[in-house]
Amino acid sequence: MMHGIMTDTVKSAELNFDISLLDIQQLNTAMIEERFDFCKVSSVAALGCSDTYEICSVGAALGFGVGPLLLKRPGAPELSALSAVLCPGSLTTAYALLRYFYPGLNAIEQRVFSEIMPALLHKEADYGVVIHEGRFTYQGLGLECVADLGAMWEERYKLPLPLGCFVAHKRVGPKMRAAFEQLVRRSIEYSYSNRDKAYRTMCAHAQELDDAALWSHVDLYVNQWSLELGTTGRAAFDTLRQAAG
Repeated sequence: MMHGIMTDTVKSAELNFDISLLDIQQLNTAMIEERFDFCKVSSVAALGCSDTYEICSVGAALGFGVGPLLLKRPGAPELSALSAVLCPGSLTTAYALLRYFYPGLNAIEQRVFSEIMPALLHKEADYGVVIHEGRFTYQGLGLECVADLGAMWEERYKLPLPLGCFVAHKRVGPKMRAAFEQLVRRSIEYSYSNRDKAYRTMCAHAQELDDAALWSHVDLYVNQWSLELGTTGRAAFDTLRQAAG
């Protein structure tokens, strides 16, 4: 989504950026602290900061078949209230879904998302929730899927799952927000037209370097709702607000 902006090949006369690349929980915390004018955050976190930030109409990651997976390590005991479960930060959509569908879990530990599968393999915990490219690579590591939390959401609500979105601080005003949204849309369109160049940017920052995993990630998470939320996208966010509230 941000390749064109990060490489300065898609520009705006109104905007100049100082870009920070952070883990999702760090981004969520930065939004709460109001550090950024624009920020990519978890959808649940964005909904909780509606007094200071507004969800942008472009740049969202939502869809079908995109949700977090609850995994277990080989030989893990049966899932129970006392099972050690690793999960991305408490402000993430993954955490909200885990609590929503498994409210009885009492031993959830927050970890940086990229550390969760290695921790399961080293038996630091029995269960873990993975996001991003991890849903395409866990089987090759010998991990087992207990539940597809996104599929459970889809079955219940018949809507795409909102995982992440861009937010704009209300201090920037509608004109600057519109300029940002237009720029992100152009960046996405540029990347789709220049996939080889965008691929190099992805490889520089991705957790998984397998080509198939990277493009599967893009095909699922960067879609029609990334270019414009539309009626269905906004309905999905409204439903998530009610479910996570």
